Amino acid sequence: MPRDTSAPFDATPSATPHEDVAARWRHHWWNPGAPVPEGDDLLSLLARAEYGHGPHRRNGHTPPPDDLLAADLRRAARSATPTAPLTLVAAAGGTPVLQTALAEAWAVTVAAGHREHATSALRSRLLLPVAAAEAACLLDLAEAHALRPLTASECAARARSRDPRERHAAWRYLSGIPDGGRVLPPGPGAAAGPYEALLLSAAWERAVPDAQPGALFRRAVHDLPERTGAGLVAAQSMMMGQLGDPGVGLSGGMSVLVAGLGDAMAATRQVSRVLTLVLLDSEHLRRGRPLVEQIGSGHWALGIPVRGGGPVDPATALCLRPAVAWWASRLLALPGAAPDVVHARFADDCSLAVADAARRRGARFVFTATPDPHRTMTERHRGLPRTSRSEPADALRLDLHRIFVADRLVARSDLLVAIPGRAGDGDLAEHFPQIRAGAPARRIASPPEGIPPFTPMPGDEQVADTLMARLYRDGDRPDGLDPAARARRLILSVGRLHPVKQQDRLVEAWLESGLHRSTTMLLVGGSATRATPVETEMRARIAKLLSGHPQARRHIALWPALPNRQVRLLERTLAGLRAGQALYVCPSAKEEFGLAVLEAMDSGLPAAGPRRGGVPHYIHDGANGFLLPTESTSALAKRLAALADLADGELARVADEGRKSVALRFSASTMAESLVAEYSRLTGPSSGARPHE
Repeated sequence: MPRDTSAPFDATPSATPHEDVAARWRHHWWNPGAPVPEGDDLLSLLARAEYGHGPHRRNGHTPPPDDLLAADLRRAARSATPTAPLTLVAAAGGTPVLQTALAEAWAVTVAAGHREHATSALRSRLLLPVAAAEAACLLDLAEAHALRPLTASECAARARSRDPRERHAAWRYLSGIPDGGRVLPPGPGAAAGPYEALLLSAAWERAVPDAQPGALFRRAVHDLPERTGAGLVAAQSMMMGQLGDPGVGLSGGMSVLVAGLGDAMAATRQVSRVLTLVLLDSEHLRRGRPLVEQIGSGHWALGIPVRGGGPVDPATALCLRPAVAWWASRLLALPGAAPDVVHARFADDCSLAVADAARRRGARFVFTATPDPHRTMTERHRGLPRTSRSEPADALRLDLHRIFVADRLVARSDLLVAIPGRAGDGDLAEHFPQIRAGAPARRIASPPEGIPPFTPMPGDEQVADTLMARLYRDGDRPDGLDPAARARRLILSVGRLHPVKQQDRLVEAWLESGLHRSTTMLLVGGSATRATPVETEMRARIAKLLSGHPQARRHIALWPALPNRQVRLLERTLAGLRAGQALYVCPSAKEEFGLAVLEAMDSGLPAAGPRRGGVPHYIHDGANGFLLPTESTSALAKRLAALADLADGELARVADEGRKSVALRFSASTMAESLVAEYSRLTGPSSGARPHE
């Protein structure tokens, strides 16, 4: 199973821009006259190597070779400086982090007109007996840019490799060169498992479109009807978590946003269809999950197969980019796809793969940029020893990688989307200094965020009664509350179980404040049947906290994630009880926007969310909701106690103002109309040339 690389946030307040080592080094890169920050820890050493304009050495210390090479490759990509292809291919045997930096520097070099030299460098390396992982990287570099360093015959042995990385890369490469079908394995019977069978079939379908081995792929995608009408085709990606499982694994509010927004965009007159790219692991494929699935009127999910099982996170995504880019390009090339615009919303290698596919398909690319993990770099990673190879040091390296990935997505974008209230010279530009300094200029849009309306359905009352009966049936059960405590004020929190969501800190603050004696609590989130290691750890932390307060056990309930509609029905049911009976609390370290908070406000609950991130854009403390100091357990405990002391009438007033705010400003249809207008402007006849390579 993948290892979670997120670290719990400490109690230190967020670093100001002046104290933020990573932010100051980044400003120095785009503005060499900016002051150079001091520091001798690992973060400072690695940031100097990547963003400094002087020597890498600091007080006699130089970064380790892999870090130094990654920094050099990132610098080449950021500065759009072509590098000798023979120099670049020498890095192909490095770590996945190195290979991403190599792929970006490689794209710059090829785009600068060095295709012949690049092909020659790949050929010279591939004719050597290199390791399987290195051969796979080299073949993927060739395939991504339609280079042909090997003939089909010369690649035949690699297509039969025992190492699946090399074998699969060879199949992808062979699918795009003359006579590739001549050496591809004969059909799905030669494949090991459902993923390989689909990959081989898709390779055959591309190499020899009418060949029989391609039939499996053709059957898997036949449910997408051909494009009709003149409206836009918009594609969007949702690759962290599952579209239909909010609150499970890495599926949070984004899954609700993407599903609802896709439906709302498809309902506009300017859009003919919406395609949402998702990942399908081996378990999905074994269960027969289709690659094409209609999920709404004019809205289809396109499933990208991935080898292996388990959730994909930024760490595991490192190894997926070449395959995801190839699959996304194949799916977006279907007669029923052909997107005009492709939109990614997360800074990881899967989003880079989506950007690769958009380039191959000639579609405009849109990226929603958020300063994550930028704004917490210093407080999370400062003070690590320069020579550290610990788990925290690995987390630092992953965060530096994600910042580089975000920079590349910004550089590739035709349009940047910012969280409302965070564009221009605000939070976004503070952490993406290229927005201020860089040319060519590009538009930054801030369409309003929104949530789909809740539509009552027959049977809602029965479902609501079942949920409430489950909640208060037995205080001795971990998922039940003491029936005798039904009149107490309830604190509700809904979200995926993850350190950044800080449910453990909420429970600790609830206990520390003594609120477990006068209130109850319901936490909703996490998988019921396939808990990830992160979810298991979060549940263990909460259990440990409760073990010291046995009297609190009957006053707290933990539920696995519910379908979004049931969550919203539960919130409406709680809001319909005595005024002030329930309070919604989001204890996250930060929320880029906080769609679950908006849903709670829409239901009529008084809602409280973190003061860090996007929540202060729509919650005005004490007016239509409450802001929480979630960076400290003691501060959170004090604030929770103050909220619990508020009169029912005051909470009812705030809840009413919150509901009005959502109705006025935050509907999914308003968001869809605004975003579609930006897409139309981007793809219209007067849009001009693309501003990036």
